[in-house]
Formats: sequence, structure tokens, C-alpha cells
Amino acid sequence: MRKLLYRFYERALEGDLKPQDLPRHIGVMVDGNRRWAHLQGFDKAGQGHEAGARKIVEFLGWCSDLKIPHVTLYLLSTDNLKGRNSEELNDLIQIIVDLSETLVGLGRWKLQVVGDIASLPYDSAQRLAQVETATSQNKGTHVNLAVAYGGRKEIADAMRSILKSHAQSGKSIDELAELLTPELITDHLYTTGQPDPDLLIRTSGEQRLSGFLLWQSANSEFYFAEALWPDFRRVDFLRAMRDFQRRHRRFGG
Repeated sequence: MRKLLYRFYERALEGDLKPQDLPRHIGVMVDGNRRWAHLQGFDKAGQGHEAGARKIVEFLGWCSDLKIPHVTLYLLSTDNLKGRNSEELNDLIQIIVDLSETLVGLGRWKLQVVGDIASLPYDSAQRLAQVETATSQNKGTHVNLAVAYGGRKEIADAMRSILKSHAQSGKSIDELAELLTPELITDHLYTTGQPDPDLLIRTSGEQRLSGFLLWQSANSEFYFAEALWPDFRRVDFLRAMRDFQRRHRRFGG
């Protein structure tokens, strides 16, 4: 009976959504996998990460249903590479690589890996690099997989790219100073050519960015869900969409 009620509620929520007012780009901090595993009585955090990976496949299906053009998933931060024990980290990296290949096999989405994948084990980095080529012609939602990602490092990498390009042109630092604009920095970010995220979602009740899309989120709306990521339901997703549409966006005003 409860499932039936939720189904009716989902339909009512979806029926109220206006396609023209949906976000063009959603960023998601998939938080709470470890706590979920602990609450379920599992011995290893990896079992939570596996459940989280299955939820990602579901979530991308929901986004496709609403024709969301861009999604960025925060899967592994640069801080995670330093702050987790080696067994859990190795398990998590393997789960992420397996997830990316599962998404390739489904053939629904165009995948892009954003982050410092060179800092990952060689085999994992190579397999992740192949998913972009394998999905480059797909027409569905453009999905950024943020792996070994840090917002500060992304900005530093953008500045490094600008400096290298400028040095090759033979111009002076003073000339670069005159040319340096927010738009130029944006053009050198990992997500160049994509719209900034309209909405950032974080699960598990945490309310912080944790270095996610620091530059791109200047005018984003935020939605914090109490559910741990593996427990995040389609009805929770639709509530986030409804909440987004009800907001009056000020874009810094």
C-alpha cells in the first residue's frame, strides 16, 4: 500500500514540473555510502559504495526521463585519495571503474571523466580514459564523472593551462594580466563548453561543498537531502526538482 501511495505521489510531483524550468545541469555529491553500510551491519564500506553505484545508474535514468542535459557526479575527491585506508580506497576506485564501464555498456549517456586521473593506479586510469572515447557519439545526458577531483586543483590547473598557452604565444605577463577574465578561466576548466550547474544536490544531511565545482557553483542553487545516497529515492529527486522550480533565482543579486 505504501509503495502504491508513493507511486501516486511521484506522478503528482512529476505532473507539476515544467520542462522549461528544469535545471540544465545538476551536480550531485553522492554522500553517505559508508554510513549506509555501517547501518546495514556490513563489515566493509565497499558494500555501501557498491549500493551507491547501483543508485547512480537509477539516478541517471531519472535524469534522462526529465531530459536533463548535463549531470556531474562527485565520486572521489583529491582529499579521499589521502584520507582513506588503502583497502577501502582500492575498493572504491575499482567500484568507480566498474561503474563507468557499466554505464558505457548501457549506451545511454555521453561520459566525461573530470579530475586528476593520473593520480590513480595506472590500470584504473587507462580504463577510465577509455570510457570517453567509447561514449563520445552518444546523444543522451552528458555525464561528468568527477574522479580524483578537487575544485581548487581544477582552478589551479586552469591557470596553469592559461599560462602555458600564453607563454607559447610569446606575450608578456603584463599582457596576460590585461586579458585575464572570469570567462577566460572558465574556458580552461574541466567543464569548458558546458553550462554551470543550476542545482547542486548533496545527500546524507551534510551541508557543505567539500571542494565540489567551486568556480562553477557561484550562482547555483543548493538542495540538501537527509537520505543517505543508497536510500535516495525517485520521489526525493522529484522533490528536489519541485523545490528548484519554486525558487526565485537571483544570480548573485
